[in-house]
Amino acid sequence: MITRKIAFVFLFLNFLNLSYSQKYNAIDSIVSKYPNFADTEKLAERIQKDFTTEYDKARTIYSWITLNIEYDAKKFFNPSVPKSFISKDPTEIDREIKKYIDNEIKKTFRSKKGVCEDFSRLYEQIGTLSGLNVKVINGDAKIDFNDIGRKRLYSRHAWNVVEIDGKWILIDVTWGEGYLDYKTKTTVKEFTPVYFDTDPKYFYALHFPESEYKNLKDKEVYLNGPLIYNQTIERDCEILMPKSGIVTANIGDEILFKIKNLSEFDDLYCFDDDGQEIEMFDVREKNNVLEFEILCQKKRNQFVTLYRHYKAIASFKIISKQ
Repeated sequence: MITRKIAFVFLFLNFLNLSYSQKYNAIDSIVSKYPNFADTEKLAERIQKDFTTEYDKARTIYSWITLNIEYDAKKFFNPSVPKSFISKDPTEIDREIKKYIDNEIKKTFRSKKGVCEDFSRLYEQIGTLSGLNVKVINGDAKIDFNDIGRKRLYSRHAWNVVEIDGKWILIDVTWGEGYLDYKTKTTVKEFTPVYFDTDPKYFYALHFPESEYKNLKDKEVYLNGPLIYNQTIERDCEILMPKSGIVTANIGDEILFKIKNLSEFDDLYCFDDDGQEIEMFDVREKNNVLEFEILCQKKRNQFVTLYRHYKAIASFKIISKQ
């Protein structure tokens, strides 16, 4: 009887996941057929005509921006001089700032290009016009190996929070559009749905808001945490061990890994930052948690990355004591 109940729960959850997936696909399909709009007002009118719930509207805006706006690599690598506003009247400064932001949003909408600040502001404006409560959040983001164990926070990224039925959800529409190839300095456009309504435990592993910069405890956990990737979020691969993204070990020490929801052993690999494969031994699965060890083999500090089907899951920094 218990087995049947458990089986029913799994089937029910799978049905819900499939239903949500089908619903998202339906929304994305509708949005992909949208014509060109003269301005954000016209787009918002169409969204309100086609969708009624706050959640569907929020998802629609995410889909529209990720499908239609491209990350501006040229603007990122060649940023303009920051705009300054000078006036003895604070109200006048506020007006000038609003005017400047509105013009930047119009540029992004018309050119179909922008950087994270442009993406998040555009999302905010379309969301507000569609009747949603949307905010732009500025803060730090982790994007590569060198961010593991970094000492400082940088305000170099922007994202959104949206209130849905009284609850705030997390959205990074910039990362949903694709990613930046730093070697070629070009944008790789790749629709990525996982940054819409992302689970906070994964979102805040990669984002840290300015409002929390004085929170030293959470700041340390964030900066010292592992670097996770899209597949981690897609598969809900919660990293239980190591507890930190920084592992201190002697040569020959065994380093234990435990990852939830990663029970398949096939096509699982570990590589260091030199591209050399690292042997994973004593691999076993226990209660839907994959466990294995690797050896600390080098005298210098190194980064190791776990892959499944050659898609990255998580990276760690191993600090050698010798």
